[in-house]
Amino acid sequence: MPSLFDGMTGILSDVFGDPVIFLPRAGSARPIMSMFRETPIEVDGADGQIVRIDAPTWRVRRDLAAEVGRGDRITVPDGRAFQVMVVHPTGSPASDAFLICECQLVEA
Repeated sequence: MPSLFDGMTGILSDVFGDPVIFLPRAGSARPIMSMFRETPIEVDGADGQIVRIDAPTWRVRRDLAAEVGRGDRITVPDGRAFQVMVVHPTGSPASDAFLICECQLVEA
């Protein structure tokens, strides 16, 4: 049964996102409409506590990059490359829920 929120991440990515090139360790590079931010964000931790993330973050739909993991790379629109360090699921059961990836700059 579809949820009321199914499809909302796609709308958010399309409105607030940019094309980010995703390069998984195993596979081909592909552009994905998603959101990359360098300002700190707060997310709900596994224990329900608020967790502040100071690292750059890439917010991507799970159904577009389900295989994302540590060591994968992204290239943002200004040409800088980042490596994924940690992947946080958001806890939403929606098939298109966001994954939040903490990233580290690898190339300027």
